[in-house]
Amino acid sequence: MLAALIGLDEADLRARFAAEPAYRARQLYLALYSQRVQTIDNITTWPTALRKQLAESAEVGWPQVASEFASPDGTRRYLLRLPDGKTVETVLMPEETRDTICISSQVGCPVDCRFCLTALMGLERNLTAGEIVGQVLLVAARHGMTPRLRQMNVVMMGQGEPLLNLANVVKATRLLTDPEGMGMSERRITVSTSGIVPKMAELGQEKIRPKLAISLNASSEEQRRELMPITKKYHLKDLMEACCAYPLRSWERLTFEYVLLGGVNDSDADARRVVKLVGGLKCKVNLIAFNPGPGIDYETPAAERVEAFRKIVGRVIPCFVRRPRGRDIYAACGQLKRMEEALVQVG
Repeated sequence: MLAALIGLDEADLRARFAAEPAYRARQLYLALYSQRVQTIDNITTWPTALRKQLAESAEVGWPQVASEFASPDGTRRYLLRLPDGKTVETVLMPEETRDTICISSQVGCPVDCRFCLTALMGLERNLTAGEIVGQVLLVAARHGMTPRLRQMNVVMMGQGEPLLNLANVVKATRLLTDPEGMGMSERRITVSTSGIVPKMAELGQEKIRPKLAISLNASSEEQRRELMPITKKYHLKDLMEACCAYPLRSWERLTFEYVLLGGVNDSDADARRVVKLVGGLKCKVNLIAFNPGPGIDYETPAAERVEAFRKIVGRVIPCFVRRPRGRDIYAACGQLKRMEEALVQVG
């Protein structure tokens, strides 16, 4: 298998091509991330002989589209094949003034959240920094997206627990935000965690890092332990202490995500407990009405119940209801499980 170039930063490239003049690594870096070439033949700043030599041992390394699914609401779900044959999912959610790409950080997920289809897969492996960045490059190229011209958000809320692949997530963030590369803003990249407390502290020490979102999903220790078994290891009290200690930048606030499960965690009392938990933090709350999937035994709450919950929380904390996107093609939050049956496939 040829080595992938995507995921290497300029220092990596200089080390790899130490026999060449230093400017060759710079040319290659710009070709990969600014010009966004897809093949070695397109690296026109390198002479033909050098490109031919490079092609014998390496490839650019973008993922390949195995399947593509389209929803009437404009959402696209991509099943992407990696060089070793593994597959992950990436979702594009276009809107009038911005585009959001939801990307994966692992193949599968080791965090056994009871309401999430991805959890049924278990963990197969971590993604490399290049496999994380490659998802963004591919979707941006297919849809003509350039962050300098139109707002583009990246959310690491697809398959996987990003903080359990922290080194690659951070490196990918650096590559995506380099002004001489993809040129994204840190403000436009968000990483979501189930609450891996020690890794939250590590992330907070990074100079360049995405914004942090925490999947809360419960208003008490007992309830969260039932819905998110990771709580047995990282207790709710410890999670909230980590949130209090997290070093927010001047422009930043924490995001708490809360999946509303009908008759389980969506009562007025739950809402008041959420306010008590996070009301003292610089934060906002995103509510997500449960997105159903086969094998998951929960119900979506009525819109009236969602609004009642939002009103209680919103009296104290900025609180928003996230509109489901691509639910019909299993592209919505918690639905990513490489579903291919009963879907409208593109092409």
